[in-house]
Amino acid sequence: MSLLNNAQAAALLGIAPNTLEFWRHRGRGPTFVKLGDAPQAGVAYEEADVLAWRDARKFASTSAYSPAAEANARQSIRREGGGSR
Repeated sequence: MSLLNNAQAAALLGIAPNTLEFWRHRGRGPTFVKLGDAPQAGVAYEEADVLAWRDARKFASTSAYSPAAEANARQSIRREGGGSR
């Protein structure tokens, strides 16, 4: 298991470190490990989690992740009986 600090994880994703901090605050981005109980305790990212998060966001076209495509995917799941309701 390889742990990355915020700057290393951001570099691996090709984004600014403050973007990763913002995503973390908003509940987005890859999962992270909190390195202590204090609010100001640092965080680290497992390299495998960062890469898996990135790989889950690969698309063949820009329309694949549009709001319309997401709505169609939800409708398909409901029609197939795969919804969680």
